[in-house]
Amino acid sequence: MKKFILLILIFSIGCLLVGAAQPAEVKLPSMVFKGKILKLKDIGLFDRIYVNGTEIKSDRIVFSQTGTYTVTVVQGGRELTFSVYSLEGILTLLPPLIAIILALIFKEVVVSLFVGIFTGALLLSRFDFINAFFNVIDKYILNAIADKNRASILVFTLLLGGMVGIITKSGGVKGIVESLSRRVKSERGTQFYTWLMGILIFFDDYTNTLIVGNTMRPLTDKWKVSREKLSYIVDSTAAPMASIALISTWIGFEISLIDQSLKAYGFQYDAYQIFLASLPYRFYPILALLLVMLIFTLRRDFGPMLKAEKRASRGKLLSDEAVPLADFESSGLNPPESTPPRWFNGLIPIVVVIVFTFGGLYISGVNRLLSKGNPLAEKSFFQMFFSSSGFKDLGTIISSANSFEVLLWASLMGVITALGLAFFQKILSLREGISSLVQGMKSMMMAVVILVLAWSLGVVLVELHTADFLVSLLSSSLNYQLFPALVFVFSALIAFSTGTSWGTIGIMYPLVIPITIGLGRGLPDLKYFIILTISSVLAGAVFGDHCSPISDTTIMSSMASSCDHIDHVKTQIPYALLAASVALFCGIIPVSYGFPYVLSVLISVGIISLILLVVGKKSRGN
Repeated sequence: MKKFILLILIFSIGCLLVGAAQPAEVKLPSMVFKGKILKLKDIGLFDRIYVNGTEIKSDRIVFSQTGTYTVTVVQGGRELTFSVYSLEGILTLLPPLIAIILALIFKEVVVSLFVGIFTGALLLSRFDFINAFFNVIDKYILNAIADKNRASILVFTLLLGGMVGIITKSGGVKGIVESLSRRVKSERGTQFYTWLMGILIFFDDYTNTLIVGNTMRPLTDKWKVSREKLSYIVDSTAAPMASIALISTWIGFEISLIDQSLKAYGFQYDAYQIFLASLPYRFYPILALLLVMLIFTLRRDFGPMLKAEKRASRGKLLSDEAVPLADFESSGLNPPESTPPRWFNGLIPIVVVIVFTFGGLYISGVNRLLSKGNPLAEKSFFQMFFSSSGFKDLGTIISSANSFEVLLWASLMGVITALGLAFFQKILSLREGISSLVQGMKSMMMAVVILVLAWSLGVVLVELHTADFLVSLLSSSLNYQLFPALVFVFSALIAFSTGTSWGTIGIMYPLVIPITIGLGRGLPDLKYFIILTISSVLAGAVFGDHCSPISDTTIMSSMASSCDHIDHVKTQIPYALLAASVALFCGIIPVSYGFPYVLSVLISVGIISLILLVVGKKSRGN
């Protein structure tokens, strides 16, 4: 028995020694672009290295020609052979460019993203068409979703969409609208409450558009507000509000893309914290919302909208040539007439999501700090809140949280709350509640498809080192402080031409975040620079989508407001251009050069107000 135990001990020690003696893993990329310099220290530990049979004596490998390189690494008593494919760096731009160009031509983001992924797969497979085609689904799309954090985002998005379906079907959203609409006393009050409804229904731009437009139209008609003005207010509080809300169907999409792009290039910033920090710098959505408020407060309009409002003040809500789009009717959104419109059935689930999000971030952050032995976690919330370093400590805790898990907790509790309210009041049976949940989830499927394809394109771009090539071209000549402004303009052009802000974000985030890192590497304010660029992508995408006649929210705003679509576009574009111009020249550019943010916002609001007072005119006497 003793001999047997001794043998086991000797065998175990031998296994440990063999495992300890295993050489470190050697890593080489399977594809590089021509001119790529690979530092040997990044490869791993080795004794000698050969490229196409020639030993490398320097500290780097230069892939100066296109084609296949055979790299042999001698490590201890073994030889490892790698095949590295080099191609022209300009070709690494093809996947995003093709995705953008196809989206511009055919106005179809899903197909465009798929073709972009296939193009990248074709380059990575060395032009093997069959393997490349199937690699799109079995490698890149699969790898894109085979991640716990990304799976969390998918579940969060579906749950939040399901919650929206339940509170809409149970009459909760309609109850919120009707509760406030009873306070309307004038034409200006009607516009104010329409704007306020757009602010309150912040969690989803589609729900916002359909509910606010259809519900407020009878009131705006009563007070002789033009259909064009109603459509403009609805459109200007849909995507702009959802894009800056702390809780919305947008944030999962954004956080996942930010997280993917940062981690792919070695940055461990918390994606949720970056998202939160970027919200104040989204100048266009903020100014678009403020512009609506200034217009009805000052009672000033200009351009085609002024003509529309003058016509409406005489009782003609639509022009003689107008062909209004049919009202949007959706069995999945409209509750039955017998459903009681109770405001708290809509508000309580939203509040639950918000409370659980922030409470969950705090609890998750504390637990993580406790596991690391950080004494900050021993402080109570009130100790931190009333201390001089309270905000800093709270920021440290929240930044330590697992935001992906927290979003899941919050969305699940929102669904349970919405279901419970509807069931216990006997508004919806359990079966009807689950059916509404599924219907709401179905409404998010296009978002999920775009999200997965955008992730997949990002995976391809990382493997192709596309951003590395762009940085090598731009970093020596591009002024990094102007980069956020360029990103804003380019994002706006793509979104305007494709009619989608989500598709634009999906294309731009994986491309510009790595470029931003490359341009700003070594700067003390790199994180701030990344935040500005992320903000500019979103702001430009919302602006372009806001103006685009082929945008789904633009079309739905016309439909929900029963407005002629072309009239809506013509009257809205001048206002959108005003907000975008001020956002660019008084917001993005000055702040990028260090101008104080608060002064920038104040100046922007002042300039918009001045333009309205000087150029705008009153459309009616009161």
